[in-house]
Amino acid sequence: MSHPCHIVVADNPAIIYASRGGTPERMLPVLKQFLDKFWQERDISGEDSDTPECLVAQIIVRLGFEICEDDFSNLRVGVNYNPSAEYIYWVSSQRDVTVWVAEAAYRHDPALGLQGCRQWKQ
Repeated sequence: MSHPCHIVVADNPAIIYASRGGTPERMLPVLKQFLDKFWQERDISGEDSDTPECLVAQIIVRLGFEICEDDFSNLRVGVNYNPSAEYIYWVSSQRDVTVWVAEAAYRHDPALGLQGCRQWKQ
């Protein structure tokens, strides 16, 4: 199975969509390692302007190398949720990631976003 997912960054309207490879077992290690480095670099540089925009751009680049292999059509960015997404990764402004699982309400109306999902428990 393909396991499509979204990654959403707080305070940014962009919704990242990956059409495959979105299971927590595969995505969380990559995302958490990247985020740790991202926050360390931001802290060292003292830079905090445009953080949501910078974070979205860098996630896209990182995922391009980690999950797309040679087929970059797997990765898209937009402002609408895709009904096929199985997981939604929410990156908060408090520097943590929560995983949400799409439920029937989300599939019926993806505009519900996280309201149509339940939080994933490890």
